[in-house]
Amino acid sequence: MLPEPVVRVKLALAALGAEDTVTVFDSKVPTAAAAAAALGCDLAAITNSLVFDVGGAPLLILASGAGRVDVRKVAAQLDAGQIRRASPEFVLEHTGQEVGGVAPVGHPEKITTLLDESLAAQPVLWAGAGDHHAMFSISYDELRRITAARVMPVR
Repeated sequence: MLPEPVVRVKLALAALGAEDTVTVFDSKVPTAAAAAAALGCDLAAITNSLVFDVGGAPLLILASGAGRVDVRKVAAQLDAGQIRRASPEFVLEHTGQEVGGVAPVGHPEKITTLLDESLAAQPVLWAGAGDHHAMFSISYDELRRITAARVMPVR
């Protein structure tokens, strides 16, 4: 039986007309490095779903596992003031998923989402699927479509 957050991701993928490619692993894959090792793929193909706090509102940045988000650069592009990494409690409240397993979809409510333009170089992306044991594969264009993300450089 799958955990509820993974079920919500699978339902969201279906509702959005995306293929259900969710893979569940025996061991946890809570970091980009662990996921890349388990999948045998390039670290740059791992799509981290990072939640930030912008004045109390969540901002989801889908970023390559091969780099760090430059919050000052993102804030300047959004004209948003300060962007802070969200607390685990904030992430759980807004996504229904724990840090390390956050998916791009399957949240209780729509979250403003940014998509790292560098991910476009990867033919297949892997993203969290709701918990530390699950991920799904997707193309860049399909990820952009299902999340309605704004594409921008984030590092």
